[in-house]
This record gives sequence, structure tokens and C-alpha cells, in this order.
Amino acid sequence: QVQLVESGGGLVQAGGSLTLSCAASGRTFISFGMGWFRQVPGKEREWVAAIKWSGGSTTYANSVKGRFTISGDSAKNTVTLQMNSLKPEDTAVYYCGLRTYYSGSDPSRLSDYGYWGQGTQVTVSS
Repeated sequence: QVQLVESGGGLVQAGGSLTLSCAASGRTFISFGMGWFRQVPGKEREWVAAIKWSGGSTTYANSVKGRFTISGDSAKNTVTLQMNSLKPEDTAVYYCGLRTYYSGSDPSRLSDYGYWGQGTQVTVSS
């Protein structure tokens, strides 16, 4: 079994920063990269950022571009999300995902991610 463990969520004031981390472990697996998603009650899980192991390219949702930075280590299957200039609308449960299927260049497809972390709450107060 593959497990993803997240850490780093919490409460922060608007304009502040938080760093989320995620590590995958378990049986041998093939992955194409990792990504971060977020979800608020009553809404679908929303893609935030992704890193592709091949070439190390990173992509971001428009809502976080310029404020969030994703980084990762393909050898260790770890990923970090540095979140700066946080806004109240960033409040959500954040999930990391392990991309075990490559359907195409779009990293936002939920179905490409075969394993998920348990989620970590990020709350940004105004």
C-alpha cells in the first residue's frame, strides 16, 4: 500500500505564509509527479499546483500563480507547497496527490492521481 502523509497546515492571518509538505511511502510504485489540490465544503476538489518529475516543470492554477511555489524530490517522492501572501479565499483543506497515470499534459485531472494524503486544514483569517 502507498501512503501519503501531509503536514504544515494551520491558521494564519491574511498576507502571511505557510509551508505544506507531503511524503509518499510504501510499496514500489511508478509516479509521474505530485500535485496539490484543495477543497472547501460543498465544492469539488480544486487543483492548485503540480510538479512533473520528468524535467521538473511546475504549473499553477491562476488563482495562486505568483504566490505559491511547489517543489519536490522525485527520488524521495516528496513535495512542498510554499504559500505566500495568503488570502481568506485560500482557506480550504489541502490534499497532496501522487500522479500515477499520465493522461496528457494537463496536471489538473483528478483521475491521474492514484493516491491521496489525508488532507491538512489551512485557514486564513482576514
